[in-house]
Amino acid sequence: MDIQSINEAWTDIYYLLHYEHKENLTHQNIRCMQTIHKNQYVTVQILANAMGISHNTASEHTKRLLQKGYVRKYKQEGDKRVVYLELTSEGKEVLEKNTELDKEKLKMIFRKLNEEQRSQIYHSFELLRQVAFDEFRR
Repeated sequence: MDIQSINEAWTDIYYLLHYEHKENLTHQNIRCMQTIHKNQYVTVQILANAMGISHNTASEHTKRLLQKGYVRKYKQEGDKRVVYLELTSEGKEVLEKNTELDKEKLKMIFRKLNEEQRSQIYHSFELLRQVAFDEFRR
């Protein structure tokens, strides 16, 4: 199996099984939200570094997400000078709808598969995730 085939399969799966997007968000907005969600203690500078963008650009994205109510700022107990970012419950919901597969569509698909097939899919995704974490987790 080649890389192109894996990418084509993944993009087909996402295209067919994603949620219907209702929010007007850019790809960069979603990437910012993913970075905040997948990491602890994210500051604007950490966001900028993780995404490979300038501090000013990260700050502008953060400002827009704050205005939409998807992100909130907070200060850690020990050091009030450092401002961290986290997703609000609305932000988590919007991120899910823009990055995950539709749970109802997955249930429909999984009902058509037998237990061994469901297990193969699960274990394949877990293996891919674990190797990706080992290789790229910051």
